[in-house]
Amino acid sequence: MPSLLLLLVPAGVTAAFVLGGDGFGRLGRVGFRNADTTVWLRSTTALLGAAAAAVYTWGLIHVTFAVAHAEDGGTSSSPMPPCRSSPRVAQVIDYTVEYVPLRFVCVTGESGGYDGDSVPGYVNPAALTLALAGVVVGSALAIGSGRE
Repeated sequence: MPSLLLLLVPAGVTAAFVLGGDGFGRLGRVGFRNADTTVWLRSTTALLGAAAAAVYTWGLIHVTFAVAHAEDGGTSSSPMPPCRSSPRVAQVIDYTVEYVPLRFVCVTGESGGYDGDSVPGYVNPAALTLALAGVVVGSALAIGSGRE
């Protein structure tokens, strides 16, 4: 599980910079005033994708630190530091990471588990909203180019 995080964090940072560069680059080549609707839609789609990738990567960084704290042994390692925010803290036996929605789950014995509150509350709604907005704008671009 932690090895997947070590791959996703750099991939998310790279995606955010590539999409952001594409979005701003398209507008920069023709200029804000000379850009037509197609350029604006493509740039907006890329920038919304960059923002969604950046927000999701921010959540991944929080999960990575929670995993690092959970894996860290020592005198204060029981219960795991990311799982100390619940009254069921004495029942925690393990942890898992869920990627959609992004969260760090503290696994308990018989009742399944609970969210460890490692990911800020705005990350999942913001990433979803930005991604859906990018899809809507990209769909408008596809519909508009189909009419020509």
